[in-house]
Amino acid sequence: MVRIGVGNRVIYFVSGAFVAIAMALFLLVGPPQLLARSSTPDFCVRCHVMESEYESWIHTGAHRRIKCVDCHLPNEHPVAHYIWKSIDGAKDAFIFYSGRVPQIIRLSAHGKVVLQKNCVRCHETTVAHIDTERHCWNCHRRVSHTRSGAMETL
Repeated sequence: MVRIGVGNRVIYFVSGAFVAIAMALFLLVGPPQLLARSSTPDFCVRCHVMESEYESWIHTGAHRRIKCVDCHLPNEHPVAHYIWKSIDGAKDAFIFYSGRVPQIIRLSAHGKVVLQKNCVRCHETTVAHIDTERHCWNCHRRVSHTRSGAMETL
């Protein structure tokens, strides 16, 4: 087993931070409309192996009126939103172009935290008097991409 030393961790962290900042700057000052286009579900489905998730989203209830980034990226502050958009975009591009896309796409630990915060943020008047520590999708199973419509059998 190869152990990563403290010096290598710093190099990896600095490199990752540099890539995230570079991608954020590219999105902000890059080709016209790239920032706006990269926030649409149509953009997400073109670049990722997300066809089934897209299909379940577009055919399922009220949430089809909102975009992927409304649920899957932090929305408390614009800086955090664009930093995580860059980080997630770089990670997703690496996974896609390296051919390491998993059969079943699952939320990361960070993704679960973000998704829960966004559920509570959008539905704050409804959930004001309930336990918001429990994941919303545990009870609202049909909101999950894999539990809606044709995806329910997977």
